[in-house]
Amino acid sequence: MILLLSIYSIDGDPRLSCFGLMKNSMDGKSYSTNLAYTPPEYLKNGRVIPESVIYSFGTVLLDLLSGKHIPPSHALDMIRGENLNLLMDSHLEGKFSSEEATQVVGLASQCLQYEPRERPSTKNLVVTLARLQTKSDVPSNVMLRVSKHEEAQSTPQRPLSPLAEACSRMDLTAIHQILVMAHYRDDKETHELSFQEWTQQMRDMLEARKQGDTAFRDKDFKTAIDYYSQFINVNIMVSPTVYARRSLCHLFSDRSDAALLDAMQAQCAHPDWPTAFYMQSVALSKLDMQKDAADMLLEGAALEEKRQRGARAS
Repeated sequence: MILLLSIYSIDGDPRLSCFGLMKNSMDGKSYSTNLAYTPPEYLKNGRVIPESVIYSFGTVLLDLLSGKHIPPSHALDMIRGENLNLLMDSHLEGKFSSEEATQVVGLASQCLQYEPRERPSTKNLVVTLARLQTKSDVPSNVMLRVSKHEEAQSTPQRPLSPLAEACSRMDLTAIHQILVMAHYRDDKETHELSFQEWTQQMRDMLEARKQGDTAFRDKDFKTAIDYYSQFINVNIMVSPTVYARRSLCHLFSDRSDAALLDAMQAQCAHPDWPTAFYMQSVALSKLDMQKDAADMLLEGAALEEKRQRGARAS
């Protein structure tokens, strides 16, 4: 079993905070994770293995090096291109050991291999990192130059959108109405198809989606799941809206695990889509993972606010 922990030293300095590894839900059979740290085998089939932790840890190394989250696939391209300075946190202003940075980047690259068997073992990780530990630990408050007991500012409360509000209440009927009205307006970036792709298979796939939409609108959620699954399994067009709609169908069918996985897939298809975060929030709440649900709701609201600011500026 893989647990998500926050570890602190005796004097309260964080050593390892929550960084999104798998956490088993109340039923003891399912797992959840922030999509940014999700290993490919979990996205593919919901399978969790020991090597999944190694992949997630690789994303943590990248976050530490860069000072921000870089999608693993993009980071690997940068590593292969030997763009070390682009990868490193700009706040370091070049004041770091290139040799040590190269070793950590190489280790992160190994952790992020698509095939689990190609990732290093936990023992190899510890041995490699221990060799780089040449300085004594520095308390985080000293490093950040903040007072030990300085109170953190609370996150300002944003007015929630109708969808966010419905998700916070776990009002599935209201969510359904909003998703029906939204139609496929957020899928426009994923629907560009070449002439060659308009095959009979493509037409059949779109017909399956159309039938799924009809069943979804009529609240025939079992039928909607069947048709949306046909659409997804063809694997030609990726639609975050279809994943979000199927996620809600699973919620109506009391299949919270499947709903969470679909909501995560929606985020994978459209990383900045607030709806994907909101649907994860509802599924996590159904799984009694309230803290994670609240975090997802806040992330979705922040993305929605960012999108609104961009629309106003343009």
